[in-house]
Amino acid sequence: MNASSDIRAGDWVDRFLPEGARPYARLARLDRPIGTWLLLLPCWWGTALAPGGDARWDLFLLFAIGALVMRGAGCVINDFWDRDIDAKVARTADRPLASGRIGLPAAFAFLAALLLIGLAVLLQLDRAAIVTGFAVMGVVVIYPLAKRVTFWPQLVLGVAFNWGALVGWAAIRGTIEAPAILLYAAGILWTLGYDTIYAHQDKADDAKIGVKSTALLLGRATRRWLVVFYAGATALLIAAGIAAGAAWPFYAALAAAALHFLSQAKTLDLDDPKDCLAKFKSNRDAGLAITIACLIA
Repeated sequence: MNASSDIRAGDWVDRFLPEGARPYARLARLDRPIGTWLLLLPCWWGTALAPGGDARWDLFLLFAIGALVMRGAGCVINDFWDRDIDAKVARTADRPLASGRIGLPAAFAFLAALLLIGLAVLLQLDRAAIVTGFAVMGVVVIYPLAKRVTFWPQLVLGVAFNWGALVGWAAIRGTIEAPAILLYAAGILWTLGYDTIYAHQDKADDAKIGVKSTALLLGRATRRWLVVFYAGATALLIAAGIAAGAAWPFYAALAAAALHFLSQAKTLDLDDPKDCLAKFKSNRDAGLAITIACLIA
């Protein structure tokens, strides 16, 4: 395994899972839960901010299960489209599809199993939430292709990854209302920030291969754009709170997330992949602060 690989040998997957199960755990990124968190948190925002949603702990659990399996499904789809590109990038060359440890038929069977579990979770919700959940699947499938045609694949990811804010709200209210749309828009800007940071890890390889990203587009101006993205996300979160009739504790808790965003933009080292990864992962904490704000709204 190469030193730049994003797979860490000797972790819990190697220690506790049978050898045959390990490539599938890696394919679903079970060893790297940050993606599950970033997919889950907007679901919790929408659920918690909706009137009465803070008491629906059954939905919080369902969304956690759904986020885990659907993030895994998204990774399989992503790695299917990107297997040839991943093989040329040091960080991703050891991934199961790129390295050949899992063949396409086995990967598709695994994907089908994950999607069936995701469907079972979605069908526990009411009709409005089910319809809303299905509506995003097209974006999930085409997202990996975005970086081939646009410098804004992070925007496409934001459209897909924050859809849960709408599903969570619909699960409580039976419809989509203004606060949910504002939460969703805030999430998109949040994703533009954190995934631009993430993309700076691969900018050298991406430039060689011809893959596009906001990291390449924005370059040295990234720090200023992070301020724009995160300030916009914070403003939209405030607007969501106002539209939902949130009390003052919502805004007090939201300040913690805003300070976290400011710290990311101020201290990020664009040329240090380890720092970029650490800043990217720290967005789980920012998202949890927003979740707490919604719970106490």
